[in-house]
Amino acid sequence: MNKTIQELTDRKSVRAFTEQPIDQETKKVIIQAAMEAPTAGNQQLYTILDITDQKLKERLAETCDHQPFIARAQMVLIFCADCQKWYDAYEAGGCNPRKPGAGDLMLAVTDAAIAAQNAVTAAESLGIGSCYIGDIMERCEIHRELLHLPDYVFPAAMLVFGYPTDQQKQRPKPGRRDQKYIVRENGYYRMTDPELRAMLEDQSGKQGFENWIRAFCNRKYNSDFSVEMSRSVGEYLKSFSEY
Repeated sequence: MNKTIQELTDRKSVRAFTEQPIDQETKKVIIQAAMEAPTAGNQQLYTILDITDQKLKERLAETCDHQPFIARAQMVLIFCADCQKWYDAYEAGGCNPRKPGAGDLMLAVTDAAIAAQNAVTAAESLGIGSCYIGDIMERCEIHRELLHLPDYVFPAAMLVFGYPTDQQKQRPKPGRRDQKYIVRENGYYRMTDPELRAMLEDQSGKQGFENWIRAFCNRKYNSDFSVEMSRSVGEYLKSFSEY
């Protein structure tokens, strides 16, 4: 296994950081690596917000599901899906552009997510841990106001970075599913109940499938967080439905 694949395999979310700062040159390297990511039509349909204001980091720690480690991170980047930038450029050039639609937003979200993962991989290669904060989408209205986002810009992904503590380095990474449950050849098919139970057997364990899956569903899928994220994102998507 080569070094790159080993780092991809070893990488895990880090939520506790040392006080060692990430110097400006290292930050620049990580951000440049993000910008080298594949992008639709070389448009780079994203804007990266570098959150350096400590009070803003503390505010985000509260609005993103009350997670104090966000405020303690040495670097916080928010990857915004940006349909506004090119729309403004088209208008500036007298192109008479249509309003951005849902397809444009999905393309921009993909661009932003790929760039974010490049940043994660670059940081890992430098011994810097990272964690995705999905909650940036949950309270979309608040975050769009807090970050001064215009109509066609969406906070797609938030990442916090820092040098991991020894405890975080030693913490086991949660296992991933076997490829046979993830990879399908040439087309999709829905798994049978026995296949689903087998796929989740390592997690359900002694609790039994029914008990485990119900608890997980309530904690994740049916949680207030998940419901609110769907509501707020759904409201935002309405601005893209006019086209």
